[in-house]
Amino acid sequence: MKILITGGAGFIGSNFVRYILSKYPSYRVVNLDKLTYAGNLDNLSDVEDHANYEFVRGDICDSDVVNRIAGDGVDAIVHFAAESHVDRSIDDPAIFVKTNVLGTQVLLESVVKFKLKRFLQVSTDEVYGSLGKEGSFKETYPLLPNSPYSASKASADLLVRSYFETFGCPAIITRCTNNYGPYQFPEKLIPLFVTNALFDQQLPIYGDGLYVRDWIFVEDHCRALDVVLHKGKAGEIYNMGGENERTNLEITHMILGKLSKPETLLKHVKDRPAHDRRYALDCSKIKSELGWKPETSLEEGISRTVDWYVANQAWWQKIKSGEYVEYYEKHYLRRESYRG
Repeated sequence: MKILITGGAGFIGSNFVRYILSKYPSYRVVNLDKLTYAGNLDNLSDVEDHANYEFVRGDICDSDVVNRIAGDGVDAIVHFAAESHVDRSIDDPAIFVKTNVLGTQVLLESVVKFKLKRFLQVSTDEVYGSLGKEGSFKETYPLLPNSPYSASKASADLLVRSYFETFGCPAIITRCTNNYGPYQFPEKLIPLFVTNALFDQQLPIYGDGLYVRDWIFVEDHCRALDVVLHKGKAGEIYNMGGENERTNLEITHMILGKLSKPETLLKHVKDRPAHDRRYALDCSKIKSELGWKPETSLEEGISRTVDWYVANQAWWQKIKSGEYVEYYEKHYLRRESYRG
């Protein structure tokens, strides 16, 4: 099988690239990534010379680039590429609409044009909106996004559904809870707090810190996507969660405890607009139909994640200092092994 993975230089995408190359030695992977602020080729330095791996620098909104790749024997597309940080979507909604909606439409057109066998839309639980203290979202629930980011992802999901219904596009939508683990861009809660705490910097928590999220270790998410890619039914939606609901304060206390840092580093800051109070997913469908379930407890996952950031300080310090962009321009753009 030949798979086009969009956004494969990002956090979840790079973990999935590595997962596929390791589990399926005969599979070929093409990684299409624009390399915006969160796309980092250092995430894949250990596979850049793999015989079955190819990197293409390009924009999913560019139909010429997408069609050139998709028309070259690709069997499936796993679509990670997206603007994904809620705070950034509040500051600049337009880029989220362009990348997350138009980019998805360009990819869907290529699936139909070249009759690809599978399209995986990697979406988010945020499209459902906010929950009260009880209950969990099922795949059949209405979409009620509250931020420009989640609205753009919900729009893309609806486009995917329309292409399945109208054109018979073999598409599947997956909606996952909050991911964490190695290689996550250090603006997200867990890596930001780990890296700040290591240097005794303040940990800024929105509002009262009692916002609840379900956390899934990135390797568990990769296994879920693998199962859906190979066994999922076209036209379906599958929720994926880690069954680890915690408040942001609880997550923060776990990180501080793991690093033996004082709680005086906590700082409550002004809340962001339209901050969803709680997310939780009902994952019974993927469990019963495809046999997947999360395997990593939150305690184990946090411990492994903290240990990774402690052991890989050069990776995230380069990002935090802004050195990565300069390094990329000087090194990777000149390598003949990359095209795009």
